[in-house]
Amino acid sequence: MKERFLSFSCFSPVLVENFSYNERKRGRQSLGNKYNVFEKLVSSVIDVLLGLLIIVVLVVMGEAIFTIITHVIPLATMEELSVLIEEVATLFILLEIILMLLRYVKEGHHIPVRYLILISITAILRELLLAQGDGVESLFLSIAILVLVLVLVLLEKIKAFHKSGEEEL
Repeated sequence: MKERFLSFSCFSPVLVENFSYNERKRGRQSLGNKYNVFEKLVSSVIDVLLGLLIIVVLVVMGEAIFTIITHVIPLATMEELSVLIEEVATLFILLEIILMLLRYVKEGHHIPVRYLILISITAILRELLLAQGDGVESLFLSIAILVLVLVLVLLEKIKAFHKSGEEEL
């Protein structure tokens, strides 16, 4: 009786196999679509957060400019000159961060390593300008800047090497 039931079955093994294959394929496409929607949502949230971060950095830059203006006019003591140098160096670091964030959004959520290295060099230079008196600390900061500059040069050489290799192909 069991054989007879199988022979009268309206589903052949080929149909069942094709049906399950199509269901799996549709499931993968559905999962891929869900992933794309999730990816777009995360990207949008990151863009909004970066916009807020840029606004915060602009407010801090405005405060730094106000401090610079209030200290440039009187500039009576060496302490005020030190504060002026510190604020100007901080302003450059903030400017580099804004440029990096704008580049990050413009290039599709990709930050070139070169920008991170340049920001690091600027921050170390700020610390070097403000380090007064300690020679060993100044020496180590200078060595750190030298290492970062060498990394930049090495990255440019590697990039030039890869570009020349692509042109030959």
